[in-house]
Amino acid sequence: MEKVYNNGLNWLVHFGPKVVIAILILVIGEWLIHFARKWIKALLEKRRIDITLRPFLQSLAAIMLQVGLFLACMQVLDVKLTLLATLIGAMGVAAGLALSGTMQNFASGILILLLKPYRVGDNIIAQTMEGSVASIQLFYTVITTYNNTTVIIPNSKLSNEVIINVSRMGHRRLEIQLKFSYNAGIDQVKKTIAESLASVSFIQKEPAPRIGVLSLEADGFIVVVNAWLEAHGFQDARLELQEKLLKDLTKAGLKA
Repeated sequence: MEKVYNNGLNWLVHFGPKVVIAILILVIGEWLIHFARKWIKALLEKRRIDITLRPFLQSLAAIMLQVGLFLACMQVLDVKLTLLATLIGAMGVAAGLALSGTMQNFASGILILLLKPYRVGDNIIAQTMEGSVASIQLFYTVITTYNNTTVIIPNSKLSNEVIINVSRMGHRRLEIQLKFSYNAGIDQVKKTIAESLASVSFIQKEPAPRIGVLSLEADGFIVVVNAWLEAHGFQDARLELQEKLLKDLTKAGLKA
């Protein structure tokens, strides 16, 4: 019993202060991490970081701080971390190999949310699909096509290939090609088309619409019509304008 008592007393004298210091570091560290999480949350809101990305960044920062606090406590207690570091490294390598595709989508999602090549509500063309961006998640992007089909595209496909954002600039140029016989006078054709365009309210005045002869063929000539429309609602406006042109040209006796 005397030997046990002496060993216990020696351990308490040698390790007691370290245990107390480690407990103090743990308590104070947890208190500081609590305020750090609030500060990080306020900072992300101030910088207007995407709302989808905020929880992940907050959690990542908190985990890193917790790991740092754990390592600091272990260092105070003189605990050897060689074996633990080896196990963590091996587990990390195994997880990386198993989740390589998933992690690629994850990293691509973070890049998309940070760099913002497109936002929710934008009309984009990607992976042969055209539609409106419904949501941007960390692993995939959801696109609603014009025929109301939901398309889910992995973010790695979007970050490594071409994306056409057709609504970023706010307006798009419409091009319509019309073919006329040489019996139709070009001046009359251009006048009729110009009057038709001027009567439509959704065509932008600047840049001004453009009408010209695109090419001459054996059986007639082709007139090209360029007009600028709002990016959102572009397809509906195109259909309405084409119908308007058809009616006005027919009324003027000009057959396209």
